[in-house]
Amino acid sequence: MEESVRLHGSMLEQIKQVFGCGEADVRAYSPLALAYIGDAVYDLVIRTVVVERANRSSNELHKRAIRYVNAKAQAQIIEELLEELTEDELAVYKRGRNAKSYTIPRNASPADYRKATGMEALLGYLYLQDKLERVLYLIRTGLQKAELEL
Repeated sequence: MEESVRLHGSMLEQIKQVFGCGEADVRAYSPLALAYIGDAVYDLVIRTVVVERANRSSNELHKRAIRYVNAKAQAQIIEELLEELTEDELAVYKRGRNAKSYTIPRNASPADYRKATGMEALLGYLYLQDKLERVLYLIRTGLQKAELEL
């Protein structure tokens, strides 16, 4: 990247600028593609908070983060958020929850894993629409309501 290039906008807009990504209709993305990016968004938010609150070894940071980045915790969070979701958001969550996933982690129940996938799809959908403020609101509110305060 040339040093003279000035980037503007959100992180998403800057990524699109630097890598020449075009505009796409996020509603057409598969729910598992949305969950894929939503998982990364959720993980980045949690890891950011964990690092900002405690400058510790990477092992200790990981132990703190995994309390929140797992299917059971995410299922709790989304259950607490359902009444907060708009009609559009609820539809995206349900598409993600009902998506056919061929693998389920050993440490997660199928029900929790489906709910977590739905939540990740919702977060991915919002992120790709550049609605980071809504993403952060939902994560913070969900953590508070599920009594999983960071």
